[in-house]
Amino acid sequence: MDETVGWDAIDDALRGIYGDEKPYHLGTILKWSLGGPDPLDGISVYARTEPVPHWHFVSYGMSELYTKESKNPDESGWGFEFTFRLARDPAEETPPVWAANFLQNLGRYVFNSGNWFESGHHMNVNGPIAADRDDSEIRAVTFTADPELGQIATPHGSVLFLQIVGLALEEYEALRRWNADGLMGALAPHLPLLVTDVDRRSLLADPDVARAVEEGIARDGSSSGFLFVTTAGWRRDAGSTTLRLGALQAPAIADALRGRLPFGRELILQTEDTVLSFHPGDAFAVEEPEEGRLEVHVPPAALDDLTAVLRPTAGSAPVPALPGLTVEIVPTAMRDRYGNETGEVVG
Repeated sequence: MDETVGWDAIDDALRGIYGDEKPYHLGTILKWSLGGPDPLDGISVYARTEPVPHWHFVSYGMSELYTKESKNPDESGWGFEFTFRLARDPAEETPPVWAANFLQNLGRYVFNSGNWFESGHHMNVNGPIAADRDDSEIRAVTFTADPELGQIATPHGSVLFLQIVGLALEEYEALRRWNADGLMGALAPHLPLLVTDVDRRSLLADPDVARAVEEGIARDGSSSGFLFVTTAGWRRDAGSTTLRLGALQAPAIADALRGRLPFGRELILQTEDTVLSFHPGDAFAVEEPEEGRLEVHVPPAALDDLTAVLRPTAGSAPVPALPGLTVEIVPTAMRDRYGNETGEVVG
């Protein structure tokens, strides 16, 4: 068998769009498997003029490029390769290096954490995605199937070309209250091929877009039932429970609760060591089914009181409608896109 069948399968998919056009290719000198710092063996970049001028980045390395090593016969490696479409000045002759570094950082996160991405996933990158553009509103991303490449079959299993789409924080907050498919449907008419433009402003400034998003949220609620958080602990005494949550993520948890519980859906908060879940219920109850897991059942009439204490300010407050329940908000140390503490503290 050809030693590069996975790589060749990606090339074949790209040939269906670009023919024999030669991409600008960024290769890795020392592979991750040999102790190198970059998980992607290469990134190909194509200069596009239609439907809007943009760079089309495609990764090589999240799937199995050479030999089959995973035990899953249905998927190759992590089951996807990254793509990224970035608006460009037609006069630009070479793609910006920061975008390639951004893809490597996302790959590094997957390889180091074991948490992979799927269509509909999203994340706040804790700063502008273009590292040198502090004025950019594009500070979060979501993932969706690349509209041209989709999914392919390879000798090592299927590979989804997973496109990274940059979002303004206002759009990201709306996504958390709704769902990725709904938001992308509302934004797509204004984002041909879902090209990321780090210079654009939030599309929710358009009254028609904002109205469509708010109507979708009210109709559907939130699909985000599972949040990874830095802090989700608790302390239980006789007849009372104190929940401990981080200041940075408190507003997002409040939004998620409003988008989940009224629709009969639970919300799960997970840290490295604990699982804290909120459930819609007819009566207030707190249960600890096993060590490291706590379940809080919240009746509809108590939701407003619970979300009211979820503010990005350190301190403790009882929840009046839930007797015996206190929420403690603790400061959160901010981290940059590389996971390093910035010195800034929320709360």
